[in-house]
Amino acid sequence: MAATPAGAQALERLQAWPGEHRVAVGLSGGVDSSLTAALLVEAGWQVEGLTLWLMSGKGACCAEGLVDAAGICEQLGVEHHVVDYREHFKAQIVDFLVEGYGDGITPLPCSRCNREVKFGPMLRWAQEERGIARIATGHYARVCHSEQSDNGRHQLLRGLDRQKDQSYFLYDLPQEALGRLVFPLGELTKPDTRQEAARHGLRTAEKPESQDLCLADHHGSMRAFLDAYLPPRQGEIVLADGRVVGHHDGIQHFTIGQRKGLGVAWSEPLHVVRLDGAMNQVVVAPRRDAARSEAVVGAVNWVSIAPPEAPIDVEVQVRYRSGAVVSRLSPLPATDADATAGRPHRCRLEFAEEQFSITPGQAAVFYSGDRVLGGGLIQR
Repeated sequence: MAATPAGAQALERLQAWPGEHRVAVGLSGGVDSSLTAALLVEAGWQVEGLTLWLMSGKGACCAEGLVDAAGICEQLGVEHHVVDYREHFKAQIVDFLVEGYGDGITPLPCSRCNREVKFGPMLRWAQEERGIARIATGHYARVCHSEQSDNGRHQLLRGLDRQKDQSYFLYDLPQEALGRLVFPLGELTKPDTRQEAARHGLRTAEKPESQDLCLADHHGSMRAFLDAYLPPRQGEIVLADGRVVGHHDGIQHFTIGQRKGLGVAWSEPLHVVRLDGAMNQVVVAPRRDAARSEAVVGAVNWVSIAPPEAPIDVEVQVRYRSGAVVSRLSPLPATDADATAGRPHRCRLEFAEEQFSITPGQAAVFYSGDRVLGGGLIQR
């Protein structure tokens, strides 16, 4: 079977890649990472597979994923390494999520996991244990390296397939990491990936995608995960003026913008507009009162440009599946907490159109066309 046009172009890019062609491929056991390894092998790279063991028990990224990752390495004739990062994952992601949900925010674990659990540790392990400077993953994103960019910085770009683009979750990667990454699927669509995986006869070619956060897959649902760590804590569902309209068994089971499942009878549909951890209250309002014209974003990582010193116009994506909206971004002074945490960059966003479901703890990612300028976590 001949390569698809997109697959052939990916091979050409990999074959023409400057520098040493040794790479550790992060293998989850899914079709995307499997094809990443197969394309690199086909392009003549010296490939070693690397799987981080993050959780015990069932789950697409763990038990089943380890088996499939090992099978792909055996099929491709490359070494496979499994590194136990369960304790690190628990400290950086599980405890982070539990604390956030308990405080009434909706944390975004994926970007944090990419920086603190996946890319950083994989790069260190590959360099220290195998003398390999680069890692590759199956993310749908692209990097324009510094020698080709107009400002001497590595540029993070959206994946060509907007339906699969994962740049939103990669905004927090530092320049040092970006310079050592290879994303072979960045200019492929998902159908291209399936066809290429079939061409290579990969055992994961038809494997279904995980449809949820890995922890939700692992526990059966996000609610089950939270119930395993946070005990029920009954409280009130209130309007903005304090009127009680219902009760709940834990604010961790709600998210900003939610309408269904509130268990509240009212004259018009109500949406969650705020989670008050201190008062253990879920605050609700009609949709017309739920939109916001601005937001404050902290812990900003400037990816493709230096931190701006004056207001700039950007396109902002406030959720993974939301469209980007034109906004005015104005730098703000760092708070003491930001400075102490080593994440001093903050900003205010003024949206050209009011936005619904602005959620503290989620990421706001700033774009200019396909280029990821930076991003941070919504504070309010």
